[in-house]
Amino acid sequence: MKALKILLVAACMVFIQHTVSAQAHYDSRIGIGAKAGMTLSRTAFTPSVPQSFLPGYMAGVSFRYSEEKNFGLLIEVNMEQRGWKENFEEAPFQYERKFTYIQVPILTHIFFGSTKVRGFFNAGPEIGYMIGESLSSNFDVNNIKNIEGFPIYNRNTEQLALPVKNKIDYGISAGAGIELIAKRKNSFMLEGRFYYGLGNAFGSRKKDPFSASTGMSIMISLGYMYRLK
Repeated sequence: MKALKILLVAACMVFIQHTVSAQAHYDSRIGIGAKAGMTLSRTAFTPSVPQSFLPGYMAGVSFRYSEEKNFGLLIEVNMEQRGWKENFEEAPFQYERKFTYIQVPILTHIFFGSTKVRGFFNAGPEIGYMIGESLSSNFDVNNIKNIEGFPIYNRNTEQLALPVKNKIDYGISAGAGIELIAKRKNSFMLEGRFYYGLGNAFGSRKKDPFSASTGMSIMISLGYMYRLK
């Protein structure tokens, strides 16, 4: 709950900062757009789980309100894949688990540059809801004790078949990129963004196997924005 309060405070700060800026009477610009790209994600378990980055996809729509004074507000609705891929080193086993979220970032948008090329920085809170999950492995996750050669010792295995408890996720996003503006109302963007989750996908009570199971991801996306005003 403490993390959720921090997230709400951050959202309020973004709104207040935007309101103060709007009172400066700069010309406003409104745009809508779409984006798509790929993600590389991990899940931070406590105790730790050997893993590598899991590739996935993302796609979404966006609304942007900006001022001439290098400041704006960006709201997106994205579908994003996150999860983790187990690392068995030299052992011939494979396991990956993907979670599909609908994510809603509310971000401060800071930009700089010319009327043709701009750099930008986005940062702010994000909240999401899990709409699906998938599991892929080349072994029976419910019968690992009877699998010959499975590295059961010195590693956690409860997560392999553990059911998701919390479908709501929340965290902080920050990213930077470049925007190319064509004929004033059309622009194309390339952005790299990092998401750090604050919510646990699995149970985190004393009786549960993990005290933390938060998601994190790197997102690379291409986007298009059309200026309405």
